[in-house]
Amino acid sequence: MPRALFGECQPETPDLAKGKTLKYGYARVSTDDQNTALQLAALKKAGCKTIFKDEGLSGATTKRPALTRCLKTLREGDTLMVWKLDRLGRSLRDLITMLDELRAQGIKFRSLTEHIDTETPAGRAMWQMIGVLAELERSLITERTRAGVKAAKARGVKFGRKPALTPKQRKHARELRAQGMRVEDIADLLPVSRSTLYRLFAE
Repeated sequence: MPRALFGECQPETPDLAKGKTLKYGYARVSTDDQNTALQLAALKKAGCKTIFKDEGLSGATTKRPALTRCLKTLREGDTLMVWKLDRLGRSLRDLITMLDELRAQGIKFRSLTEHIDTETPAGRAMWQMIGVLAELERSLITERTRAGVKAAKARGVKFGRKPALTPKQRKHARELRAQGMRVEDIADLLPVSRSTLYRLFAE
């Protein structure tokens, strides 16, 4: 049964009140992972007093409650630390998106195993690259969406709201109107709104 464990974390502390930035750790342990102690020890040694831990969850799991709490706790200037990059993201795309959001919020990041630290020149360069990759991913998504819509339209797929009247109903409505039936009665018969019929007859 998946569990989410995390260190004691008060919504408001004296450090926060003074505007002091804090270091938070995040650890994820799958059911067959034996590195629990190693992750926690490394994060504590790096200065993390509060560590959020998702236990019994694989990297592909969408819901990671401790990570969600961790991300909500972080404030501008704080540092998020992980033992290894694969502890944080479910995929490369997910990792890039998450790191780009942290960068935009002014949150620092460290990955201990890969020696990534956004407070170093190399880390700041990586931070900029993350932003570029995230923008590229958004552009690719937009491009794929447009290409998909274009291909669907070529196949005859119709987008937007479904027509209120079928071609057969449109023809029938015009015939009834030509016979002198009132718009209100045609609307009740089909049934459809009178505004729809007025637009049809105005065509």
